[in-house]
Amino acid sequence: MEDRETVTTTTFDDHERVLWVGKAAAYRDSFASLCAHPAGPLLDAAAVGEGVRVLDVGTGTGTVAALACARAAKVTAVDAEPSMLEIARRRASDAETRQAVLPRLPFPDGCFDAVVANFVINHVGDPGAAVREMRRVVRPGGRLAVTIWPYPSPPAQQLWNTIFDAAGVQRPTDLPKVAPDKDFPRNRDGLTGLLDQAGLIDVRCELLTWTHRTHPDTWWAGPASGLGTPGTLLRRQNPATIARIKHHYDQHTATYRDADGQLGLPTAALLAAASVR
Repeated sequence: MEDRETVTTTTFDDHERVLWVGKAAAYRDSFASLCAHPAGPLLDAAAVGEGVRVLDVGTGTGTVAALACARAAKVTAVDAEPSMLEIARRRASDAETRQAVLPRLPFPDGCFDAVVANFVINHVGDPGAAVREMRRVVRPGGRLAVTIWPYPSPPAQQLWNTIFDAAGVQRPTDLPKVAPDKDFPRNRDGLTGLLDQAGLIDVRCELLTWTHRTHPDTWWAGPASGLGTPGTLLRRQNPATIARIKHHYDQHTATYRDADGQLGLPTAALLAAASVR
């Protein structure tokens, strides 16, 4: 059992909290549809169905919570960011929603049948502590399922690096990173190992691939609103540099545009699931 008194947040966690303050609407209108794709497989992997007590950790704008409610599960959803919870409450009105910040969850041991976390491990400074805390609130025999973005990054995410490189943008050196002793390889073996080390059993991991369809203005809007690392980098540029980045954005996204002007961006995610002893 994790000693919860010794668990602390990191500078990476603090950076993530500031990064997402007030950004729920911008996220909903840009990147939320990208992150929504694995929601069904994630719930399937956690065996979430009618009557199942499920905790959706890092619910964001409530995509996974709403789908779990549609399955007649008994849903509790938490997020660190109040603006996300405001939207999630409207989207998943049958769910109980609470503010909570990993690696601490305000629930007793073993009170859920399942816990799911969709692209949450990417945003915590101590992934192992986060997984152990999620495991703590699942009953013996229950399920835990998580998704992350893999590394090397899929084309949809690599595209931003290509654009910044073409525009001659220097990368910042002052952004907090997950400490090496707390990080893990963002691949199948790394994610499987993370869940193994947390004391979970029967760990399975698979790569989900799909083509994300979105409008070019929508894909630009996320970073333009300051979302994620591309948004942090974009917000640091002067107007002339932003205009240059946008020029290269239009050039490099042209390859992915269909006859209707929509983008078709190949992407992927890792989905891992396991049981609690």
